[in-house]
Amino acid sequence: MKFPTQLFINGQRRKASDGRTIPVINPATEETLCEVAAATVDDVAAAVQGAQKAFESGWRDLPPGKRADILFQIVRVLREHQEELAQLESLSIGKPIADARDEIGAGIKTFEYYAGAISKFYGQVIPVSRGGFDYTLRVPMGVVAAIVPWNFPFPIATWKVAPALAAGNTVVLKPARQSPLTALRLGELAVEAGLPPGVLQVLSGSGQEMGDALVLDPLVRKISFTGSTSVGSRIMQLAARDIKRVSLELGGKSPNIIFADSDLEKAATGSPMSVFANTGQDCCARSRVFVERKVFDQVVELFVAATHKLVVDDPAKTETQIGPMVSRGQRESVEEYLGTVRTAPHMTLYGGGRPDRKGYYLNPAVVLGCEPSDRVWCEEIFGPVACFRPFDTEEEMLAEVNASPYGLSGSLWTNDLKRALRVARRVESGVMSVNCHNSLHLEAPFGGFKQSGMGRDLGMQAMEGCTELKNIYIAD
Repeated sequence: MKFPTQLFINGQRRKASDGRTIPVINPATEETLCEVAAATVDDVAAAVQGAQKAFESGWRDLPPGKRADILFQIVRVLREHQEELAQLESLSIGKPIADARDEIGAGIKTFEYYAGAISKFYGQVIPVSRGGFDYTLRVPMGVVAAIVPWNFPFPIATWKVAPALAAGNTVVLKPARQSPLTALRLGELAVEAGLPPGVLQVLSGSGQEMGDALVLDPLVRKISFTGSTSVGSRIMQLAARDIKRVSLELGGKSPNIIFADSDLEKAATGSPMSVFANTGQDCCARSRVFVERKVFDQVVELFVAATHKLVVDDPAKTETQIGPMVSRGQRESVEEYLGTVRTAPHMTLYGGGRPDRKGYYLNPAVVLGCEPSDRVWCEEIFGPVACFRPFDTEEEMLAEVNASPYGLSGSLWTNDLKRALRVARRVESGVMSVNCHNSLHLEAPFGGFKQSGMGRDLGMQAMEGCTELKNIYIAD
C-alpha cells in the first residue's frame, strides 16, 4: 500500500525543510509502516503564510454557493477513497477495521453536513430603538490552526476542517505524530476535488517547538485543539499573548450511572464498549461506573460476562472489537495505573494482562474497591480500565460524580423520567446520554465543562466558533 509521507503545503507535497522524518509504527505488529516528513518552524511559517494568501486572494470572498459546491465535491472524492482511508487509519493506530470504516464514513458525512450548512448560516436584522437598519454578519476569521489527536484522527480532523472551510476560513491541519496518514491524504484529496491550493495545509511532525510556532504565528487567528488538558492549558497561555480565539476539547473521566430501576441487562451488557471501545483511548470513555448498591453485584456480574465475550484480536479482522493500544508507551502508562490496584481493598476482577502475541495489546480490566482518592478513579487513564463504586443515595452519587475536575460526557440509566431529567441536569458535563452511550451527534454541539475544555465541535455551533460576529448599522 502506498503511504502519503510528505508535508502538503500550497497544494504540493514537500519534504521537511531540513529533510527530517519520523516513523509511523503499526501497533499490531510493532513494525515501521513508513517514514513521514517532520515539519520544522520554517515549514510552519510557509504553511501559515500560504494559508493567509489563499484566504485573502479569494477563498473568503468566494460566493457561498461555490464554496458549498467545492465541499460537496470533496465529499464525492472522499467516498471514492473511503476504503483506502480506512486501511490507513487501521494500520497506523491499530483501530479495528470495522471501526475505521465507520469513522471514515462519519468524517465524510461531516463534510456533507457543513457543505449543506453554508446556505443556512446567516446573521440577523435587529430593530434598534433609534431606527435605521441594523444587521449582523458572521465573518470568517482567517487562518485557523486545527490540532488533532491520535485516537480518532480522521473524524476529529473533519470536525475542525469542514466547519472552518464552510465559514470561509483557511486551515493549517496538524495531525498527531502517531497518526498523520489520513490527514495528509485528506489534503491531497481535497485539492483533487477542487479546493484551491493553500486553503487546506497539512503538517506532519512532532515536537513542542513546531506546535508553539503554529500557535504563536501572528497570522493564525484561531486554534482549535483536541488533546490532553495539560497541552490545552499551554495553548491557552500562548494564545493569550495575541488574544487569539481558542476552542479546546480536552480530557475526561466520564461517569456511567446505573440506578436499580433501569433495564439492568441492557445497562450492564451495553456498557463495556462504552469504556473499552478504541482500547479505552477515548476522552468520553465511561470509566467511572456508579451502581446503586442494591443491584451492584448483579450489574458487575453481567458487565464482566459481557466483557469476557469481547473480541481482542488483529485489527485487520472484521470481527475484532478491540485492537492494540497505539504505542508501547501508552500501554506501559496504563499498566502503571493497574499496578496501583493490585492489593486490598482493590480487586482487579477481570483482565489487565497482555495477550500472548506481538503488538501493543492489553486485555480490558474491571476494577472494584476503588476509593475517590485512588489514581485509577480520579485520573484519566486513557486505556481499557473500568472502575466500579456502589452508591446509596442520589445526592451522595452526584457529589462524587461532580468532584472530578473533568466534565466531558457521561451516561445515566433509569426508567424514572423525573430522575433522568433531574440527574442529567445536575451532572457537570457538556454531554449526557440517558439509557444509552451516544455522546456524538453530527447535528448537535459537543464539548466539555471545567478542565474538559471550552467551545464546541459539531452542529451549527462549530461554524459559529469559526467566525466573528459583526454588527453593521445604516442610518435613515
